[in-house]
Amino acid sequence: MKQLKQLFLPKPLKSLTKSWNSSTGRNHKGRITAWHRGGGHTKLYRNIDFKRKHTQGIVVGLEYDPNRSAFLARIFNPDTQQHTYIIAPSKIKRGDIIRSNSKRNGLQNGHSKSLQYIMTGTLIHNLSVFPGQNAKILRAPGACGLILKRTKNLAKVRLKSGQYRWFDIKTIATNGIVGNTNSRFNKLYKAGQSRWLGRRPIVRGVAMNPVDHPHGGGEGKTSGGRPSVTPWGKPTKGKFTKRFRIQPKPNVKI
Repeated sequence: MKQLKQLFLPKPLKSLTKSWNSSTGRNHKGRITAWHRGGGHTKLYRNIDFKRKHTQGIVVGLEYDPNRSAFLARIFNPDTQQHTYIIAPSKIKRGDIIRSNSKRNGLQNGHSKSLQYIMTGTLIHNLSVFPGQNAKILRAPGACGLILKRTKNLAKVRLKSGQYRWFDIKTIATNGIVGNTNSRFNKLYKAGQSRWLGRRPIVRGVAMNPVDHPHGGGEGKTSGGRPSVTPWGKPTKGKFTKRFRIQPKPNVKI
């Protein structure tokens, strides 16, 4: 534990931070589209390199990021004298060498490279959907994907959810697993801690008025009087709301 504390840096770099105005879950019309958000402690946004095309250097240390559960690793490039933030993989240490867009095969922890240069059976994270875009997949603590097989143009990856998806072989990913894997065991000791994180209270539908929720109203404590629905009347708890693509059956002659 003492070694872990020594690895962390006290303050973020001013050159890599900027002010962040939270929308509190409202759209451009001022209507709430993401519920139970608002308030919270003021925080700065860290500029993180999600593309991982040019970041190279030495790991200076880890930092806490208030905008995500994963930790950040600060990379210093002695050639350009510049610092960069990346999502910290697990088992990363101060003094490790980080390279980006490498063409060498291997299991270098924290090195980024396109899928065509990563061996099958390797654990990856920080994966982009299309080549040249920011990584949007496998960024949560403990998240990792597994490369199952590759073709000439595509690579098949098993995601953390168990889903199998094909990606362009030129998309960039990072070797290893996202750090801070025990973040899901963090415990909030009072309701105020939830408010510090920007989470507002959740009110049950049966405790509302009929104008606010389909479960609302009634004398005394009622159970809703109808199957569970969303505030807009759509069924929930069991009914599929996602449209599944029906694949045609192959013409097989027996």
